[in-house]
Amino acid sequence: MTEQDEFFMRAALELAREAGSVDEVPVGAVIVCEGKIVGRGFNQPIGRHDPTAHAEVMALRDAARTLSNYRMPGCELYVTLEPCMMCTGAIIHARIGRVVFGARDPKTGVAGSVLDLFGEPRLNHHAQAEGGVLADECGQLLSSFFAARRNRTMTA
Repeated sequence: MTEQDEFFMRAALELAREAGSVDEVPVGAVIVCEGKIVGRGFNQPIGRHDPTAHAEVMALRDAARTLSNYRMPGCELYVTLEPCMMCTGAIIHARIGRVVFGARDPKTGVAGSVLDLFGEPRLNHHAQAEGGVLADECGQLLSSFFAARRNRTMTA
């Protein structure tokens, strides 16, 4: 893990906390081009009534507006949780060059946990994917969120 990876993952963690503060699953993402954050997003499917409003998609939308382009070759995406199939498809279509994630997702992660779509040879674009950056911190944020949610459910 580089200093840069830690810096940008911490920015994604701040966004994840923002998601958690509005009772969304705490996942955050940033898009970085030439060392600058050009897109930010956090999970918002509940509040937006939109199943596609995952952190990565929201960050991609923000970056596309900032860059006036839906293609982002050479950009990096930092996200606190391993991307799902939908988000990976969007990342591939955007031509993101590198994906850095925190915690693994053994149920829906497709950067090596369930599948490895970034390494699928039949696809026309491949992003370099690296996991485990601040994984404990990212994972703890998610674990605490779901524990609190279970607690509320049991006491209600």
